[in-house]
Amino acid sequence: MAAPQRTVLDVSRLLNEAGHTLTNRLAGALAEVDLTPRMQCVLVHALEEERTQIQLAALAGLDKTTMVSTVDELERRGLAERRASLTDRRARIIAVTETGRAVAEEGQRIVDRVHDEALAGFPEGSRAAFLTLLQALAAESVTGPVRRARGR
Repeated sequence: MAAPQRTVLDVSRLLNEAGHTLTNRLAGALAEVDLTPRMQCVLVHALEEERTQIQLAALAGLDKTTMVSTVDELERRGLAERRASLTDRRARIIAVTETGRAVAEEGQRIVDRVHDEALAGFPEGSRAAFLTLLQALAAESVTGPVRRARGR
């Protein structure tokens, strides 16, 4: 039996493989400052504004358990701490320490370098177009829940 003929490239596989490759490169490069990509992401988003652990988990694409262990590790290293929110005393926010800020800044330079290296093979005009299309694809993926087809 013959496989169905593809009419377009397997975009899902290509995006997954590209993401996996980039994540591995980031992990290796961030090891220079003893961070994981997950930790770097949480630190950067926590520095942007006061955010709860749940908000940070959503921004970083982390499940609750992974987020808890990530923040536990950031606290253990003295890079962040859980604090009461200034606007909602029931909520706990993740506050980045001064040491955490310095590490996050160095981590961001590393992330930017890895991203620049990943895009270096693109001609300048193609790079901008690629990033615009990638942003549009990513924005489309967060517009709502995926609906599964009903059983037949």
